[in-house]
Amino acid sequence: MESLLSFLLLGLLGANSLALLLSRELRWTLAALGVQYLLAFFLVSATWPLELAAVKLVAGWIATAILGLTLLNLPEFPGESETRFPRSPVFFILVTGVVVVMVIGAAPELVVWSRQFNINQAWGGLFLIGIGVMLAGLGNSVVRNILGLLTLLAGFEIIYAGVETSILVAGLLAILNLGVALIGSYLMQSSTPEPRR
Repeated sequence: MESLLSFLLLGLLGANSLALLLSRELRWTLAALGVQYLLAFFLVSATWPLELAAVKLVAGWIATAILGLTLLNLPEFPGESETRFPRSPVFFILVTGVVVVMVIGAAPELVVWSRQFNINQAWGGLFLIGIGVMLAGLGNSVVRNILGLLTLLAGFEIIYAGVETSILVAGLLAILNLGVALIGSYLMQSSTPEPRR
C-alpha cells in the first residue's frame, strides 16, 4: 500500500511538472507551482518532522503568492517570444523523457551512495532538479526562468532533507525561496515597459 502511494505521488509530480512546462497561461503555471510545493511537502515529510516540512510548504506557497501578486499588478502580462526555442508540446514531452531516463539511471546509485534518504525522495528530487534546469534554460521570459529556479530549489530541498534535519537549514532554505521570488518579482516589474500617459 505504501509503495502504491509512493508511485501515485511520483506520478502526480510528473504530471504536475508537465503542466508546468506545457502551460501557456501564467495563472495555471503558478497553480502548478503551488501544487508542486504540496507534493514536495509530502516527499520531505518522510524524513523531516511535520513542523519542518510545513515550513517548506508555507515558504513555497508564499513565494508563489509573491509571483502571482506581481503578475496581477503588472499593466499587462509579460509575453513570451516564440523565436528562441521550439515551443511545441512534443518538444517539451521529449525533454521530460530525457530527464526521466536520467533520473531512472541516477536515483538508485544516489541512494546506494548516500543511504540517508529513500528512493522516492531521490526520484522526486532529481526529477524536479532536471525539470527546473529545463525550465530555466529553455524559458524565454523572466517568469519562466524564476519558475525554473524555484523548481530546481524544490528538488534540491527534497534531496537535502534526507541529509540534514536542522531547523536553521530549513529556515535558510525558506529564506532562499522567498529571496528568489522577490528578485523575480522585481525583475518582472523592471522588464515591463511603463504605460504611456
